[in-house]
Amino acid sequence: MTTERALFATKLGGVFAAVGSAVGLGNVWRFPYETGSHGGAAFLLVYLACVLLLGTPLLLAELVLGRATHQNPTGAFRKLAPGTHWYLLGYLGAFCMILIVAFYGVVAGWTLCYTTHAALGSVPDFAAFSSSLWGPLLWMTLFFCINGAILLGGVRKGIERASNILMPLLAVMLVVLCINSLSLDNARAGLEFLFYPDFSKIDAMVIVSALGQSFFSISVGICCLLTYGSYLPNSTKLGRSALTITLLDTLFAILSGIIIFPACFAFQVQPDQGPGLAFVTLPDVFQQMPGGMLWCFAFFLLLVVAALTSSLSMLETPTAILQEEFHMSRKKAVLVATTIGWLLSILCALSFCPDFSDSLSIGGMIVFDLFDKTTANIIMPFSATLMAIFVGWVMDKKLLRDNVNNFRQDGKTVWYYKPFLMAVRFIAPLCILLIFLNGLGVFELFSRK
Repeated sequence: MTTERALFATKLGGVFAAVGSAVGLGNVWRFPYETGSHGGAAFLLVYLACVLLLGTPLLLAELVLGRATHQNPTGAFRKLAPGTHWYLLGYLGAFCMILIVAFYGVVAGWTLCYTTHAALGSVPDFAAFSSSLWGPLLWMTLFFCINGAILLGGVRKGIERASNILMPLLAVMLVVLCINSLSLDNARAGLEFLFYPDFSKIDAMVIVSALGQSFFSISVGICCLLTYGSYLPNSTKLGRSALTITLLDTLFAILSGIIIFPACFAFQVQPDQGPGLAFVTLPDVFQQMPGGMLWCFAFFLLLVVAALTSSLSMLETPTAILQEEFHMSRKKAVLVATTIGWLLSILCALSFCPDFSDSLSIGGMIVFDLFDKTTANIIMPFSATLMAIFVGWVMDKKLLRDNVNNFRQDGKTVWYYKPFLMAVRFIAPLCILLIFLNGLGVFELFSRK
């Protein structure tokens, strides 16, 4: 099975695909509203520390697990720890990704709708549209169809080819929108909000929120990058790739902030609007600019591209497991994975509809929010903890060292091997514990006191 397995055709294509997996709505939609809600530059400073000290080592760990085995997540753990139950971690990652892509698909459907309407000269009222019955379902279904069509092309002709087109397009759109925002009056106030920290705003909630955002943004702990790592050839330098992915992912998030915060301050809009910032506040802001609907269209097209590059990796992992563990054809595996995600996404979309919201609520929380909070605050940290423990304490040390060293022939160890091992053995589990406690409401309880 290993010798017949597809690999990315080029190193650049593999990096683009992996960066696309990390860069998504977490960067362009979630990062700005998290930053706006948690003190701007204070949040950004903590976020950068989390990404470098926690996100990068865990990302490298996933790439190592994938490249060392050239297997899907379940197969990777079976190969590295035969006769144990570690393989269940692969299934947990696939389950988590299906839940994420379910609510992710709803937001992506909203972006498709707004992109199309902006191209026609107007955008819908968000409250009316999101609570309607058929509109969100139709746009969300279209998004899943686009994903399925690309995934049917396979690793090289589907994922790699799409990434080679979408990632440069995403970068160009980000730069163009940044230039437009920086040209606005009072743009400097937005830049100061993003880059000049007020250290007094750094508290427990800011720290754990930054930790959670670093997980969501880079997509560590759910086997996305393990799957893409399994498609990398042995000649790929994993340390350099991990750092490149982290830096580009962070750069894309910061550029998104440069687009949004100068625009908010230029038109006297508070940046702490929460998840509705992109769909409620920013359309009004763009429409006040010269050529506003053009910029509105460009922004939502940016969101669509970001959502697509990330969702492809979320659906590829369960596809790979179905294909290799359950011996399905590529076509059948893609259809099954996409259909399951689509069916769960229907529940998330309908949970906003007044006719269904009560029946689709659990513990006072709609399905959309339940999937979001369960994956970000519980499953992802839990899975990442186990993955860090596995790489740091269970995985064969020679195999680990060889992959991190990129099979160097001179017998020397790369300088970052020991810091990497320290991070996955001790730092990552401790930091993830903080996210767990936050997910359980511990820090909120203390802040109330």
